Amino acid sequence: MRIYADNAATTRMSETAIQAMLPHFRENYGNPSSLHTVGQTAAEALAKARADVAACLNAKPGEIYFTSGGSEADNQAIRSAAKNGAMQGKKHIVSTAFEHHAVLHTLQSLEKEGFEVTLLDVGKDGLVTPDQVVAALREDTCLVTIMYANNEIGTIQPIREIGAVCKAKKVPFHTDAVQVAGHLPIDVVADNIDMLSLSGHKFHGPKGTGALYVRQGLRLHSLIEGGGQEKSKRAGTENIAGIVSMAAALQEACAHLEEHAQKVTALRDKLIQGLSAIPHGELNGHPTQRLPGNVNFCFEGIEGESMLLLLDDKGICASSGSACTSGSLDPSHVLLAIGRPHEVAHGSLRLSLCHENTEEEVNEIIQAVTQVVAYLRSMSPLWRDLEKGVKPHVIQ
Repeated sequence: MRIYADNAATTRMSETAIQAMLPHFRENYGNPSSLHTVGQTAAEALAKARADVAACLNAKPGEIYFTSGGSEADNQAIRSAAKNGAMQGKKHIVSTAFEHHAVLHTLQSLEKEGFEVTLLDVGKDGLVTPDQVVAALREDTCLVTIMYANNEIGTIQPIREIGAVCKAKKVPFHTDAVQVAGHLPIDVVADNIDMLSLSGHKFHGPKGTGALYVRQGLRLHSLIEGGGQEKSKRAGTENIAGIVSMAAALQEACAHLEEHAQKVTALRDKLIQGLSAIPHGELNGHPTQRLPGNVNFCFEGIEGESMLLLLDDKGICASSGSACTSGSLDPSHVLLAIGRPHEVAHGSLRLSLCHENTEEEVNEIIQAVTQVVAYLRSMSPLWRDLEKGVKPHVIQ
């Protein structure tokens, strides 16, 4: 039996999403820019998908732009705000130290172009406070970008309150909501959000699909030139099959938000309780203000990569951090940002559940992780030093 507990990396496409896309490979295969009937049928499907995604966010259809995923949406939102700011002599951006690399790398690139970036500390639980944002804002601040919930440790930020601060100061506010869309309710109006990024494959839609919400009145700049698609803000023939499928997946997820969140939260808490029994291990992120399916632990005396390989051998799919940086040997920047030392951050495990997981699977995971941690520690010279008191335990 294989247990999939890596839903933060990607999800299995739902049957609804699969069925929604099939007609657009076979019958409705037209280019929506074409004026003939086949093309206009595709255009109608595109318009409906835009309206459906907008409805899930309490946005207007004209405020939704389709992208290839969350990373592209993050890039376009941040670069657009930066360009708008530069035109007014404002070149300061506020963010956090543990954003997704789609945000951090874009900010690093902008720094080379003369922008100044303030990265807020996130504290042990991974939380940013509205007061921190207020203190960081300046007259030349052109953007605040703070993720809705962290992709590694699951901490949910007080987005509505942060958005209210930005609104009062008339500073555009962007949030990377890739881990939240389809899992928690989002209301861009009530949450005071000006721009929001999401990605289809995080809520049982297809990979290579995403969307960017941009509040009406904000100027969006193109990343990709060459055509008039997406109101001339993203050139290239639209991926109609993928877009329609993503919209169907988001609609389905939003229709079952409360039901799925209740089930997954119960599984999450059971898993946290079981893994907390392992000595010298500790949960990362806020204990309760976290995504329904996110469980992230650090275990002293082991390497995360070895743990993942042994868990995979037992049929359990997990990760040690973001799938986007799985090829890196460096410890997670997220765990370092919340104060974990390098040697502990290397021993991290992220398990991310969805409504398809079961209580029996959670029991299997607890048993397997307990066995793997004990096995790896039995072979670790570092662990022997810790147990003998040669070095002090970091996690008590």
